[in-house]
Amino acid sequence: MLDSLRPRARRLAEWPARLLARTGVSPNMLTLVGLLLNAIVAAVLASGHPVAGGLLVLLANAFDMLDGALARITGRVSRFGAFLDSTMDRYEESLLYLGIGIWLFYRGDGSLLLAGYLAIIGSILVSYARARAESLGVGGEVGWLPRPERIVLLAAGLIFHSYLLAPVLWLLAVLTNVTAVQRILHVRRELESK
Repeated sequence: MLDSLRPRARRLAEWPARLLARTGVSPNMLTLVGLLLNAIVAAVLASGHPVAGGLLVLLANAFDMLDGALARITGRVSRFGAFLDSTMDRYEESLLYLGIGIWLFYRGDGSLLLAGYLAIIGSILVSYARARAESLGVGGEVGWLPRPERIVLLAAGLIFHSYLLAPVLWLLAVLTNVTAVQRILHVRRELESK
């Protein structure tokens, strides 16, 4: 379902990117602004405001699509820009989980803190497995839980934290790691068939 939404979301990001193109801001600047926005969201989460944090997660990560759209519109697509964007995405996701972790620590919720830790480990491994697969000449975009789906789930868990935070964090903890294993097995099959 979300796969069909991605092209629409990219098209939706084009009109604000066209406006930004007129300002002279670079795609890499937008990438760094996205990091700053996610740091602010992490502070909101750490201060114990999960509903506001969940809404801001959606906003900050929608903003994250603008750098790629701006790069395409202005003809400033670069390998370094793609690298910077991907690297900052890992920092952004880690900052969000840090904010959640601080909030859960002060709430005294050790089991959810563990779930969050396992979820961020899995999230980073999902991304690393894709990048490493592509460096070996194998497509790595397989599995159940790529980044957009993780962000939507996390935001929903935060917004409806009274009911959904625990199941969402545990779901992310399990499925991110399952996705990483799916990518490992996919790469193994692809490399053995060559």
